[in-house]
Amino acid sequence: MNIDLLKRLCETPGVPGNEHRVRDLITTEIDGLFDGVKTDAMGSLLCRRDAAKDGAPKIMLLCHMDEIGFLVSHIDKNGFLYLQPVGGFDPRNLFSRRVLVCTDDGDYKGVMNPGGKPIHISKPEDRKKVPDVGEFFIDLGLGKKAHDVVKVGDFVVMDEPFLEMGDKCVSKALDNRIACWLGIEAIRKLGDNGRGAEIHVAFTCQEEVGLRGARTASYAIRPDIGLGIDVTLACDTPGIPEKDATTQQGEGFGLHVRDSSFIADKALVSEIEALAIKEKIPYQRTMLAAGGQDGAAAQQAAAGARAVGITVGTRYIHTVTEMIDKRDLQAALDILVAYLGAHS
Repeated sequence: MNIDLLKRLCETPGVPGNEHRVRDLITTEIDGLFDGVKTDAMGSLLCRRDAAKDGAPKIMLLCHMDEIGFLVSHIDKNGFLYLQPVGGFDPRNLFSRRVLVCTDDGDYKGVMNPGGKPIHISKPEDRKKVPDVGEFFIDLGLGKKAHDVVKVGDFVVMDEPFLEMGDKCVSKALDNRIACWLGIEAIRKLGDNGRGAEIHVAFTCQEEVGLRGARTASYAIRPDIGLGIDVTLACDTPGIPEKDATTQQGEGFGLHVRDSSFIADKALVSEIEALAIKEKIPYQRTMLAAGGQDGAAAQQAAAGARAVGITVGTRYIHTVTEMIDKRDLQAALDILVAYLGAHS
């Protein structure tokens, strides 16, 4: 398993509207794997693998490049940075974080904290309050000199390393750099098989703010089948009822049936399930009551497409401690290769 690639993908910063560094990494990595590669007007990377014959079905893998993060919205007179989120944050996970402020001229390390009194001078009722996201600020340690290096609109990501822990990988941005990894590795492992279909791998932008890049990419490609590649919840941890777990880590890839953005094509779900059983690839059906993913954009573009999600159960989503099980990631890779290879 190419863990080095996953590490480089996760540690490369790229929030919605600022995916260019991730796109550059992927462009280098996919050299020679596709018959056509282009960047669309929104910044999504569209990669095409031609079929052996004209008129073949179009299969589209949608793999979003962006991670949740922030944009600098204000720099006060003392050089403290204030932010607007791009993506969904739980403020409880933002206290005392190390961050990276990414500018056109370089990156600057900083620390994030909410405004207010520290524990030694605060009252008990103060310590019970969870600040809103907008109350957090960044200190670069530069004082007023921050005005010389940072501009409104520069972007911010969490600054934490990728870790391997037994069968697990832990990092920021596993949502959704695992999909980027799967999009690359599936085509690499497929080799020259699967030429019975025209395969498109779209590394999309701005998913975390509303599937935006996936919508434009899907209208451009107009696939027959859309495979939304993403994370899903693995709430198989203390304090969460079993019925809300969504997936159990180590039990296979997630065959994603429904969320608030789409309902998967029933026949396609059955087809992939039968293939997983045949190939002895572990899987689990998944549903979410809320949230969405890029497969919905493929399903609803132009005249529509059949769509399903292929997901990897992830603990602690939208934090710097996102955790996947390498066995589930391998299962997701295996089913993608098996499904695409079946179109020979």
